[in-house]
Amino acid sequence: MNEFNQFQFVSKKESGNLYCFWIGFIIYSLSFTLSHTPYATNIFRAFQLIGLGLIIVAVFFLIRPSIKSSYLQFFFIIFFAWSLLVVARGFQFNTTFIKNVIYDAKYGILPYFVPLILLIPTDRLFLKKLIDAIIVLGVFYLIFDVLFIRLLLSSDRSSSISQGIIEHFAILSIPSGFVLFTYRYHSTKRNLLALFIILVSLFLAIIRARRGLIFIFSSVLLFSFFGYFFYSKKKILILYLTVLFISILAFQVSNVYKIGKHNIFSFVLDRGDDDTRTGIELYFYDDMKSKDWIIGKGINGKYYCPDIDKDDTTGYRSVIETDYLQLILNGGLIYLVLLSLIFFPAIILGLFYSKNMLSKAAGIWIFLWICYLYPARVSTFTLHYILVWVSVGICYSKTIRNKSETAIEELFSPVGRFI
Repeated sequence: MNEFNQFQFVSKKESGNLYCFWIGFIIYSLSFTLSHTPYATNIFRAFQLIGLGLIIVAVFFLIRPSIKSSYLQFFFIIFFAWSLLVVARGFQFNTTFIKNVIYDAKYGILPYFVPLILLIPTDRLFLKKLIDAIIVLGVFYLIFDVLFIRLLLSSDRSSSISQGIIEHFAILSIPSGFVLFTYRYHSTKRNLLALFIILVSLFLAIIRARRGLIFIFSSVLLFSFFGYFFYSKKKILILYLTVLFISILAFQVSNVYKIGKHNIFSFVLDRGDDDTRTGIELYFYDDMKSKDWIIGKGINGKYYCPDIDKDDTTGYRSVIETDYLQLILNGGLIYLVLLSLIFFPAIILGLFYSKNMLSKAAGIWIFLWICYLYPARVSTFTLHYILVWVSVGICYSKTIRNKSETAIEELFSPVGRFI
């Protein structure tokens, strides 16, 4: 990621391209989310194409082939070259396959191009519009919750439809955690809105027993609290309120267990220790050969796993819900190692060699993403994953890491934002 530019001077052309990029991305994300509801129509796919077209046009004019860190530059080139090779291996030139890899933000082709965000300069306007995009997606998340509230709170708590909706809606709400991690740079309204979005997301994840999402949103809240506690001058008051909150929560949890099946959280209690992955993972281990572990099977890689998907007729799956295994399935251990060589130094630089909350928040965001590789699919064409690579650029930028809190606060000063 390029160093900070002179924030005050952004050309109209660059400003227009940034608007085009984020508007296109928002259109694509919202359309992808709605396409996984019971009311999905082809119009959503049409909007996905429109959004993707805007993104491609904007990126063409925005990218700059300049990464200041020689270490990051070296491994980024190798990693991106390997990613292209993964895409090339198994790619099929037929209409059905091409449509699937373009429309699918989770398992398609687009996640492999997310690292290109490193080549877009991290000037003032870019970061401000990034935060604006987080807020816009969060607001739409709440709107979608209201529109689909009957499905989300259906009495059929094991409904795969409502569970799927919650999982896809979450791609709109998870990025709000980054606002909480960098709370001191944003208005009170934005921080409260982000907190509300995360709390609503956690509530819906709990009542639908989406354990991966429960872990994600709980960890976001926990690290947000740590950040607030670390920077706040009212530590004793915060500590007192925390003890009070934990005591109330413990009391409520005990009541949940007593009430059992008559409680809204009974489904998560029933599924608390269910093991839904071991069988799939054992099939995966049995099918993978030594070569497959090393280089993967390409973008269309499959493994033998019968009797799992009801409508499956071949016995082969191209998806495994444990994301680090999905990365190995497609790109092998080489892909995972290259990611580690980029991400772990970034975490260290952001957390231990920085002078501002922005850099530390970036390091935490990358760290949590690595933790999420087990419970959820997070290597996706979503703002959550884009934020990971933006965070990588922030952590490797010595200029950004050494900026004072005052300088970063000026960077996020409220100029032309709607909240």
